Amino acid sequence: MALLPLESNPEVMNKFLHLLGVPNKWNIVDVYGLEQDDLAYITKPVLALILLCPNSEQFNKHAEEESVKLKEEGQIITPDLFFVKQSVPNVCGTIALIHSVANNSEKLGIEGPFKHLLEKTKDLTPEKRGELLFSCEDGESFNLMSVHQELAQEGQSEVNPNEPANNHFIALIEKDGHLYELNGSKEFPVNHGPTTEDTFLEDAANVCRQFISRNAEDVNFTVMALTAAEN
Repeated sequence: MALLPLESNPEVMNKFLHLLGVPNKWNIVDVYGLEQDDLAYITKPVLALILLCPNSEQFNKHAEEESVKLKEEGQIITPDLFFVKQSVPNVCGTIALIHSVANNSEKLGIEGPFKHLLEKTKDLTPEKRGELLFSCEDGESFNLMSVHQELAQEGQSEVNPNEPANNHFIALIEKDGHLYELNGSKEFPVNHGPTTEDTFLEDAANVCRQFISRNAEDVNFTVMALTAAEN
């Protein structure tokens, strides 16, 4: 059965987030602007940004050029970074959520079957990790593929699951003092330089602006943040 893609929709994403065992005090919210004044309205701490960008010719060309450069120059990748290679079509939204949650699991305080899956896959390669996450069923209590499909059907857009998605989700997270871009369609994570928990939101917003500037004529970008819920 072909899978539907997730929408960039905080309501759907939050249902998924909490099914992954994330406590309700954490939420996904829309980011309405990337300038300092806009970011000031977002409740901190922010643990991840999820960027939806067009799967365009410019997007793919830059990814190819970046891959070649990083292979030649090398980069710092923290050893315990949780990175998943996408092995199933149309699940990039789910993988962005996994990247956001798995790399902040202690801060989020996740519990339940998904935590068990993370522990089960933490020592695997990114390729094997992706295969197991989307084929493994923890007893009969949790199946990532089924949860994805159920929540993807709650979206408001009409899509054909047999056609490739025109957009792609990317997660940006802070780990061990570095800002990482985690994109399951790439060979490896991308280190965008130093950051801190306090400056992460502004630094990650700058990376989002770079993505947008490379496709300036396209308006199909959205940004969401994983953040503490407002009191």
